[in-house]
Amino acid sequence: MPLKIYRPTSPGRRQMTGYDFSELTRTKPEKSLLRKQTKSGGHNIYGRYTARRKSGGHKRRYRLIDFRREKYGIPAKVLSIEYDPNRTARIALLSYADGEKRYIIAPEGIQVGLILISGPEADIQTGNTIPLRKIPTGVSIHNLEMKQGQKARLARSAGSSAQLLAKEGDYAQVRLPSGEVRLIHLDCKATIGQVGNKQHENITIGKAGRHRWLGFKPRSRGVAKNPVDHPHGGGEGKSSGGRHPVTPWGVPTKGFKTRRKNKTSSRMIIRRRK
Repeated sequence: MPLKIYRPTSPGRRQMTGYDFSELTRTKPEKSLLRKQTKSGGHNIYGRYTARRKSGGHKRRYRLIDFRREKYGIPAKVLSIEYDPNRTARIALLSYADGEKRYIIAPEGIQVGLILISGPEADIQTGNTIPLRKIPTGVSIHNLEMKQGQKARLARSAGSSAQLLAKEGDYAQVRLPSGEVRLIHLDCKATIGQVGNKQHENITIGKAGRHRWLGFKPRSRGVAKNPVDHPHGGGEGKSSGGRHPVTPWGVPTKGFKTRRKNKTSSRMIIRRRK
């Protein structure tokens, strides 16, 4: 998918790049798979502003995505490739042989009219969902489950993919997009191929307003605040903080481990992403 470059009619347009949407085959979503989506704007149930740097954003409706792919053995035809405002990847509308329609994350190279299927007996074809036990090593996968029966949680964003490295006992070694190598049970399902829309990482926002459309508010630097508002605040003239970077509540922000201790999850990590 080529990117669209704008004429430099303004400073914001000069650096801006966008999608040309040439891969989309349908402009209006399937109504039966739409749901209302409300926003908190960073406020909690009491109306207090608790999540900083969140506000506004364009109105969206949620598309129900089938992350489970549990309709084993039922062939599904790809009806369309569509845009989803809630994620970086494109979505594909499937029509199953029994008449049901569902959305899935669109893999790279998928086309309208392709027949997809999920289950242990499915072929090694882009878009098919198969248990890891039946997938050969070295194959690129996405939409990967962490636990058997749960919905897919790993490798779901645009252009991402994991790789099946090895199988040993009841577990497979999978290299995730972050570089982390993790053990995942062989009964967990994954979809063959790489997530589409690889050019997303090359998009340049270009202007502040476009960032506001996405639901983000501007942020103020800590050194520009008063001491009552931030540990880096205050000082004569333009000071640089005078201490190691911290959050407004004094928690270190560079190199400080904030990952919660989960012994069950940590046991499955063979090589960390760093």
